[in-house]
Amino acid sequence: TVVFDTGSSNLWVPSVFCSSPACRNHNRFNPAESSTFLSTNDTLFIAYGTGSMTGVLGYDTVNVAGIDVRHQIFGLAETEPGDFFYYTPFDGILGLAFPSIASSGAMPVFDNMMMENLVDRHLFSVYLSRDSQGGSFVLFGAIDPYYTTRGISWIPLSAETYWQITMESVSINGSPVACSSGCQAIVDTGTTLLAVPIRAYRTLMRRLGASSSGEISCEAIGSLPNLIFHIHGKVFPVPPRAYVLRSNGYCTLGLQGMDAPTEEGELWILGDVFIREYYVIFDRANNKVGLSRLP
Repeated sequence: TVVFDTGSSNLWVPSVFCSSPACRNHNRFNPAESSTFLSTNDTLFIAYGTGSMTGVLGYDTVNVAGIDVRHQIFGLAETEPGDFFYYTPFDGILGLAFPSIASSGAMPVFDNMMMENLVDRHLFSVYLSRDSQGGSFVLFGAIDPYYTTRGISWIPLSAETYWQITMESVSINGSPVACSSGCQAIVDTGTTLLAVPIRAYRTLMRRLGASSSGEISCEAIGSLPNLIFHIHGKVFPVPPRAYVLRSNGYCTLGLQGMDAPTEEGELWILGDVFIREYYVIFDRANNKVGLSRLP
């Protein structure tokens, strides 16, 4: 099992030669059991915000939902230090960002899908359900019209690295509270929360009445405002039911403070908290992100 991660570009899975506890706890790939596997001497190292991996690169046929992607390069993890990957429900990661940020120059899976003419259109789309009962999907090469009845807002990319776009501001109740002179954002299925620059995070905590760690009274949800993201001349609201997370009778804001500046300015990460409100289309043919508000 893999996470379809628009915030990275490499595919990797644990190898049978990995001795880290995180690998022993997951399904591992055994190259000896594949007649189509080709090994290389090239190494791979990837550091994420929460964990890292090292390994070697190999080639094989990768089957994604019935699509056979031949001669796909991927990482075989030989170390996964720390405990983050130990506890994850997935075995590896399938990156869906651009080749320009792929570690070791490895060709991303979707790029191979396009080159091998395995998809009707050079785009993929993502739906994340609002509950944990399932129904979420990634659709390669198509847009499901059922989820676009409210129309699609197309936003040009500001960089072909991550799925990076320019935001004009973030407002509450009609007044800007952050990103007031513009900032960058990436639409990232691999990030659970909204990752916000530290200064903006503190402002939002204060404005929303949360503690410095993000805790908030569950009774307050009914009176909290929408967070409004102003992008490409349009408004994209995220309501309190989306950005307040309930767990064991406690409530916290689905935001995290993180400074990750780019050449173009401060960076926000629009993770799953944002994506659950929108059907998102990642268009490689036109280098745009499409957002369609869900009912």
